[in-house]
Amino acid sequence: MTQRVVVDPITRIEGHLRIEAETAADGSITSAYSSGTMVRGIELILQGRDPREAWAFAQRICGVCTLVHGVASVRAVENALNYPIPPNAQLIRNLMIAAQYVHDHVMHFYHLHALDWVDVVSALKADPAATSALAQSISKWPKSSPGYFADVQKKVKTFVQGGQLGIFANGFWGNPGYKLPPEANLMAVAHYLEALQWQREVVQIHTIFGGKNPHPNFLVGGSPSPISVNPGDSGGVSGTALNMTGLGQIKATIAKMQEFVDQVYVPDTLAIASYYKDWFARGEGVGNFMTFGDFPADGMGDPSTWLIPSGAILNRDLSTIHPVNLTDPTEVQEFVSHSWYDYAAGKNGGLHPYDGETKLNYTGPKPPYAQLDVEQSYSWLKSPRWKGNVMEVGPLARILMLHAKGHEPTMELAAMALKTLDLPLTAMFSTMGRTAARTLESKIIADQMPTWYDNLVANIKAGDLAVHNEAKWDPATWPAEARGVGFMEAPRGALAHWIVIKNGKIENYQAVVPSTWNAGPRDQNGKPGPYEAALMDRHTLFDPKQPLEIQRTIHSFDPCIACAVHVVDPDGAELTQITVN
Repeated sequence: MTQRVVVDPITRIEGHLRIEAETAADGSITSAYSSGTMVRGIELILQGRDPREAWAFAQRICGVCTLVHGVASVRAVENALNYPIPPNAQLIRNLMIAAQYVHDHVMHFYHLHALDWVDVVSALKADPAATSALAQSISKWPKSSPGYFADVQKKVKTFVQGGQLGIFANGFWGNPGYKLPPEANLMAVAHYLEALQWQREVVQIHTIFGGKNPHPNFLVGGSPSPISVNPGDSGGVSGTALNMTGLGQIKATIAKMQEFVDQVYVPDTLAIASYYKDWFARGEGVGNFMTFGDFPADGMGDPSTWLIPSGAILNRDLSTIHPVNLTDPTEVQEFVSHSWYDYAAGKNGGLHPYDGETKLNYTGPKPPYAQLDVEQSYSWLKSPRWKGNVMEVGPLARILMLHAKGHEPTMELAAMALKTLDLPLTAMFSTMGRTAARTLESKIIADQMPTWYDNLVANIKAGDLAVHNEAKWDPATWPAEARGVGFMEAPRGALAHWIVIKNGKIENYQAVVPSTWNAGPRDQNGKPGPYEAALMDRHTLFDPKQPLEIQRTIHSFDPCIACAVHVVDPDGAELTQITVN
């Protein structure tokens, strides 16, 4: 007898994702369905606008990934207009994107995913002295005394005894799926709280380069903050120019990021993973991985200089990297056979994003509903495919691609982690593998940030202060028609915006985002998306009322469904009106 288990919403901060899983009598998941429950609309808003302002709208697709859609948008316009940017602007963008990676990955691990593995209430049973010994055995992090952990334990005890767990509410505490000893739980909870303070400091990189966070400022053709070498000019967090004071703050912030990653994030990941090695053997997904590439040393036009390479891996085969062409209409296509959209030529055909359509057609049940009709359309997410293949994107795809390309820091880090855990490389194709990949990637990128910073400072000291290319800013210099694609590797995976410009205005705009690649529903051939496939790989629910196992695997992808969906009234009525003076 099968049972339909519904988890809605599943994410902690982006509550637009619904998972329905069918289980057999023994609790094993036999089928799974991923549904985005709100609809996107930014692409329609952008039609008819000036391409130079598109980033300001597109960046609001999401506030969690914050800057990534802004970067993809300005790159799309620059690609369409063949618009190069100065080296300083490229270095500034690299540093801003890198800061987003490290910030986002740390936040995901501690505040969105760690509580799938860490039992907060169990921390009350911990011996602070033993917790201190554990912490000091894996790291040199200074906050590790018995008194420190006793104070943290007291805070947690106050939450629990008061019946108000606050930020720790709604967990499945006591579920037998939790395996960490009390001391490891207390250590992780302490670092959870520390990460809250840490993240407030590291966003300064965005505020110095881009004026604010979230949603820092960008500029087609370069960077918005001028560089000043005059000591009297305003700079830093509260200033409008990038000067040596601001650069000093950035250098100090990078050091803080590296320290936290090295002394807290990496040791915690290895420590927690050592108790959950069985999760390195489930949740694989589709076995196909794709990256678009990012972090260029010499502009987006020279792939040989990118830190993260572009390519596709099929069927786990790391020996063959397939090239990816985002402008080829036969490669990337979006399908809507199980989505609440219509295409003019019918629901079973795919469209390349240059020709993409955003025509809403909700045919699902009227909310609230018990379950979806998964034989019909069941999601506001489309189903992207690469040459007809379902592809997983994200940190695991990037780590595998770097490993396949022979990137020495990646190979050394992966070897260290796998040796520590006594696991083969194939263990990375899993739920816990995704989590570990995100941690390894954080260190790789954090360690690269000083090089970009040093290169920027060297340029400035050599007299190069240029951050913007004025050459093609005037629409009078543009062709009557142009099209381009702006791509990047967002923390959650491969992201691209496609733009069609006609007579100086946006004629079509389509964004295909990481969580659409990973969370999309079945396609016209019945192929499940990566979320769906991963849940069907050796998952058995101990208690359907506490679907901890589902949460672990879905959270390993770091779902951010705001990128893929946006709210609309079902009757088309105006929801609110904002007047800007």
